Parts: sequence; structure tokens; C-alpha cells
Amino acid sequence: MQQPPGIQGPPPGCPAHGNVPLYGPEFGSDPDAHYEQLRRLGPSAPVDIAPGVEVELVTSYDAALYILQNPASFVRDSRRWRALNEGRVPADSPALPMMGYRPNALFSDGAAHARLRQAVTDSLAGVNELQLVRQTQQSADYLISRFSSDRLGQAELMAEYAQSLPLLVFSDLFGCPPEIGDRVIVGISGIFDGTAGADQVLGEALGELIALKRRRPGNDLTTRLMEHSAQLTDEEVLHQLVTLLSGGTAPLSATIGSACALILGEDWQTGLPVEDAVTQVLWNYAPIANYAAHYPTHDVELGARTVRANDPVLISFAAANTDPRLAEHREQLSAKAHLAFGAGPHACPAKDPAFVIAVTAVESLLNRLPDVEVRVPFKDLNWVPAPWSRSLVNLPVRFTPRSVTPARSAEPQPSPSAAHRVPSPSPQSAAPAAPKGRPGLFSRFLAWTRGE
Repeated sequence: MQQPPGIQGPPPGCPAHGNVPLYGPEFGSDPDAHYEQLRRLGPSAPVDIAPGVEVELVTSYDAALYILQNPASFVRDSRRWRALNEGRVPADSPALPMMGYRPNALFSDGAAHARLRQAVTDSLAGVNELQLVRQTQQSADYLISRFSSDRLGQAELMAEYAQSLPLLVFSDLFGCPPEIGDRVIVGISGIFDGTAGADQVLGEALGELIALKRRRPGNDLTTRLMEHSAQLTDEEVLHQLVTLLSGGTAPLSATIGSACALILGEDWQTGLPVEDAVTQVLWNYAPIANYAAHYPTHDVELGARTVRANDPVLISFAAANTDPRLAEHREQLSAKAHLAFGAGPHACPAKDPAFVIAVTAVESLLNRLPDVEVRVPFKDLNWVPAPWSRSLVNLPVRFTPRSVTPARSAEPQPSPSAAHRVPSPSPQSAAPAAPKGRPGLFSRFLAWTRGE
């Protein structure tokens, strides 16, 4: 058995505890208290990630980094999952959509992973940063225009802004025509909301997009994936697009919402750039909180615990980033040393574009609504009670009503320097699905950018 170097176990005589449930309102109301409890058991501890689903959760920064950077001993292929193979995972478990195997780079290892990841990385490298800023600004302006003239000067930013903005940007990056983009947004939103048949809607829409790009290639992410030298099949292209959507849109929504809440909060230091707020969110409110299941290829010791081969080990990015052991030298670490984007061979290949989108989204809001302020103190905001992500339930704001029209400038707008401050949530549904016969969100966005 192997033990990661430098990782110590709990103090001798530490009492045994039952598994800590990492789901439900109690966890959602104070995840940090749960992580603190788990840290007392060592660098990792057994938790229930869902009812009847036990995993080993790594809360130590050093242990997390060791696992993420050691693909020989910790692999990602969840077809190894012992409890699942033995029928001990409930068939309707909410853990299955998050941890079950899919033929994409996320769940692949070795040469198969390298081939898929290279195709994704190279395709993302073709994204022009200035164009990405413009796409994000346009998406931001459209969404702001839908609520900025509200006579009461009020909006709910999670539903009306943060959740929709990444969907518009990704539909644009994928090169979707209006109708296909509408169904891509409905499909991926439905998957996150648990809507029956959403996966079929998304699969059919992306299948049509791929067929379209076979006939008419474009300067877009989908075409670059299809034309890559790795020669991905259409099915492989589809699964990589789904991975980019699911791994990019929801975490981005969480980051945008949390960064807006932070920079509009009463404790935010005036004059600090938006980049600092986004970086602080990635450190302290990791949007992907607990994920990245690894399966040891042999029995492994983590501190004083033995993790059996093929039992899932999840990384708590949220707990690792806030590990008290980092406190002594956190200021000496690079601002990018957080694990919010992972590390090692499976680190997020889209971390740079994601950071650009998040920063631009927050800057656009502050530019368009310079007197915007939140109606609830940051400490009183509610978080989604799920183990996988750290995302606000809602973010109610107020502002002086004004109209926002399509920006015709080709140049990105500068970051605002104005000060922002704070303080009953009024949740609204973010459901982007449109009634039959009515254009969907992406169609309406494209029409707005054309001034129609």
C-alpha cells in the first residue's frame, strides 16, 4: 500500500464517526462546518455523497494535489466503481448522472484520454480572446436589457443573468444556428433541472449541429473538433461538446453569481479589480465543490485510512482550497494555485476562457448598471444544498432603471472603477424553454443583436 508523502493522519485515539451526509439543507446551509468536521478525521474521510452512496472525500490540499497529479495510481474510469458493479448503488441515485461513466475525456485515462483531451485543448486554443470578450459583452447586454428598464429597478441576477449568460456564449462558440441553439439551451438546462427527456433533446440538437458542420464547416469550436487530426467520430465530438457544456456552463454561472455578490457586498474593498473578486471566489467558493471521482488501482493509505482499490475517491475542491494548513503560506502562493480548475492531466482545459468570461460578465453588469446593489447581505444569501457545486440560489439586486441597447462598438469595454455597496429574495425561474411557436432564448438574443 502507498501513502502520499508528507500527509499525516488524525491524532492517535481519534474517535470513530458515522459517515457525514454531504447533501440536504443542513449541509447546504453550512458546508464549511462539515468540511471542518471531516478534517478532524485526517486528509480524507468517508461520506455519503447521496443516500446510500459512500465515497472517500479528500479535504486536504496536499492530498488532493497528490491524487490529481498521480494518474498511475488514481484513474478516472468509473466502470471500475466497485459498489456500482456489485449493485449497491441505487438505480435512481442522483450520484449516477455525476459519477457514471461517459465516453469523454473526463472519464478516460492514458492514451484514450490524451487523444480526446488534445482535440479539446487544440480546439479551445482557436478561440480568439478579444472575440470571446465581445461575445460575452453582447450576451451580457442582451440579458441586462431584459430587466434593466423594470420600473421598480429590481432583478434576480442568478435566474435572469448568471445562469443564462454562459449558455448564450457557448451556443455562440459552438456555431449554433438560432433554432439549434435554442434546443441546446433547453436540453442542457433541463439536465441540470432534472427535466425528463432533456438529455434526448440535447443529444438530438447536437447531432443536428454536427451534421450541419459536416455539410458547412465554420470558424467555430464544433468544426475545429471535427477537423482535428485526432479524427474524432461524430459520437466522440458529441460527447466532448456535452462535457464542455456541462463542465463549463453551470460552474461559470456559479462563479459569475458569487463574484457579483462579493464585489457588491459591504465588505468588498473599493478599487480592487474584478479579477480579484473572481479569483477570491475560485479560492473560497469553488464552483465545483466536490467532484472528480478517482479510483485507486490498488489499496492506498490516506493518513491512517486505507482506501480499497476501485472504491471512489472524490476531491473536495472547496475544502482543499480552504485547508487551514495553507493559511501560513497562502500569500506566497500564486493566485492561480487554487484547485478550482483541478490539477494534473485532467485539469480543466478551458480555465483561461472561463476566467475571461466570468470577469467580462461581472464588468459588463457594473458598466451597464453602475449603481447596482444587492438587497441582501452576502452572509444571508442562500446556497444550493447540493454536494457537487457551490452556487447561490438567488441574488436579488436593485438599480436605477435604464434602457440597454445592442452595443455596436467592436472594442471591449473597460472595467468600471466605481464603488459598489449592499442590502428578500424573490426567486424566479431561469427556465429558458419557450412555448411552441415562440423563438427560444438564443434566437431572441441573435435577433436583438441585429436590432430586430
